[in-house]
Amino acid sequence: MIELTLRVVNRAGLHTRPAAMLVKTASQFSSEIYLERDGFSINAKSIIGVMTLAAEQGSTLGLTVEGADEVQAADAIQELFTSGFGEQL
Repeated sequence: MIELTLRVVNRAGLHTRPAAMLVKTASQFSSEIYLERDGFSINAKSIIGVMTLAAEQGSTLGLTVEGADEVQAADAIQELFTSGFGEQL
C-alpha cells in the first residue's frame, strides 16, 4: 500500500476538467485508489466522488493506492497534481 499527501496547486482547483483527468488516469490501473479530504474518503475512479471533494487551490488530499500496479498508479496521479493538471499555476 502506498500513502501520499498531494496538494492542489492549479489556480482553479480540482474542477471538472482536472477531475475528469484524474478519473481517467486512475481508471487505467487495476489498483484500488482513494482520495481523502477532511476525513471524507472517495474512490478516485468516480467522477462524482472526486467532484464532491470540492478541492480548491492549496487543498491537501491524502492518496491511498493498493494493488498490483500501485507504484505506477501513485506516480501517475502524483504527476497530475504536481503539474497542476496542465493548467496555469
